[in-house]
Amino acid sequence: MKNFTNTYIFTFSAIMVVIVAAVLSVVAMQLQPMQKKNMEINKMQNILLSLNIQTSKDSALQKYDQYIVDSYVINHKGERKEGVDAFSVNLAKEIDKAPENRDLPIFVASHGEDGKQYVVPVRGKGLWGPIWGYVTLEDDYNTIYGTNFAHQSETPGLGAEIANRPFQKQFIGKKIFNEQGAFVSVDVIKKEAPPDAPHAVDGISGGTITSNGVDEMLKEIIGVYVPYFKEKQKNN
Repeated sequence: MKNFTNTYIFTFSAIMVVIVAAVLSVVAMQLQPMQKKNMEINKMQNILLSLNIQTSKDSALQKYDQYIVDSYVINHKGERKEGVDAFSVNLAKEIDKAPENRDLPIFVASHGEDGKQYVVPVRGKGLWGPIWGYVTLEDDYNTIYGTNFAHQSETPGLGAEIANRPFQKQFIGKKIFNEQGAFVSVDVIKKEAPPDAPHAVDGISGGTITSNGVDEMLKEIIGVYVPYFKEKQKNN
């Protein structure tokens, strides 16, 4: 009787595990389209926020279609790549590749009387995990129009401040090229940056490593776009 009971319990447990796994698998498959849509909406909101446009989830698609007028992918030489959808590029995977093998997305916006703006995604490392975001340039391919940064697990009140608008708005009007035309990016410095400094913003107090991560992220990722920006400046 004891053996029969043990066998029964084991069999019942095994059957329940299979049933529960099957149910969870079906539920996950059903939720997948919704999860994908939510991720796409969130991406649209983040791109728009780098254009200083705040949207709700309900209006994100409409606003995205209104302001984003073009998108494409370039290589490290600044040449357009055909057959690659800019919105679908996963920068987390691209930065694991050598720069010469990366797909580099660009989103072109038209924001009222401000002309056109050019949005590029950026990604790097913070203190506890990845950081990412978008940097938007004016049509001189030099002046920052807006930024939006996010993080996975930075410390609240410290490194997590990169996701707050006061930190991000410091970048507006800064230049990524110096007067000689050399790429210098924007330094995120520990000491207070002078308001009129064209290539520097204040770092986060107590968040030095995350600040350094933003600094390095901009230099590394935007730096790969430089041949394209220089060519466009020449044509302008």
